[in-house]
Amino acid sequence: MGTMDVASARLSECLVAARACLHIERGDLPTIIYGLTGSGMIIIEGEAAIELVPHMLVVAPANKSIDIVAAGSSFGCSRSGAGSIKKSTFAPGSVHRCAIGEGEAALSLVCGCFHAVYGPGLDLFASLASPVVETFDAYDQLDQVMSYAMVELAAREIGGGPMASALFKLVLLTLLRRSLTSANTWVEHLSLLNDPPIARAFAEMASCPAAEFSVQTLCRSVGLSRSAFMARFTAAFGESPMSVLRRLRMRHAAGLLAANAASIDQVALHAGYQSRSSFTRTFRKHYGTDPSDYRSEAKRVLVACDIEADGAPSDEPPAALKVG
Repeated sequence: MGTMDVASARLSECLVAARACLHIERGDLPTIIYGLTGSGMIIIEGEAAIELVPHMLVVAPANKSIDIVAAGSSFGCSRSGAGSIKKSTFAPGSVHRCAIGEGEAALSLVCGCFHAVYGPGLDLFASLASPVVETFDAYDQLDQVMSYAMVELAAREIGGGPMASALFKLVLLTLLRRSLTSANTWVEHLSLLNDPPIARAFAEMASCPAAEFSVQTLCRSVGLSRSAFMARFTAAFGESPMSVLRRLRMRHAAGLLAANAASIDQVALHAGYQSRSSFTRTFRKHYGTDPSDYRSEAKRVLVACDIEADGAPSDEPPAALKVG
């Protein structure tokens, strides 16, 4: 768990009135929802409705729309129409606090999107297929941690982003601790964390992707037979060790290219490839573009994102650059 990090987090407090519907459109990042007061329903695209109560934490997979209504409201969210609930589309993290609907709030919650990684190369929730649903207690103090993180994000002071990410990391660590004892099916997604030898093998590859790893050397380093290692690694990642290593190397190479830190020949060596042509073929297959073109696009995007319309530096990462 110590190698988990939060690369980005955007959070908002949402107040939902009766007969109002908070709608979140599909996005590239998972959505986290934490109930503060009141109760209601969360309807995630393609999933059964989830009853939201105080101290419940829900992580919805990326690329799924979400509707949230207060208790007592029907599920019929629409943009107009007599007797229907008015739907208001909201982008998590776009504002510090938002009020949905008219009148007193019947439900309050924290809503956000995030990017969490294990080591430098594994997106912990990228392959999440079904929602994570866990209910905590007041003494877990997740509501206070969430509030502190939102304050840091809203203040926009120097270091606010890293501070908010560190606070949000506490929330995810609490969730991951729960995964060690929870009987809910979502914990199977994080089976890597329950298998220390496999986690150690991954950490070795992630820390030095250019090293000459093989299944044999990895087996030996973690003390497992080849058959046991392959079965457990594939169960944790859904792919072979060499396939994961290739992804780690490409991610590392993409970072070097984006930073313009070395020549393409040097990047290839840093990614574990002695042949530039072999590196280029693998990179093109992974990212759909040549390394030189990727570097050019990275430079263009970074220059564009560094200056906002008013000339002020932007503290948002370039959305068009995706590594991994």
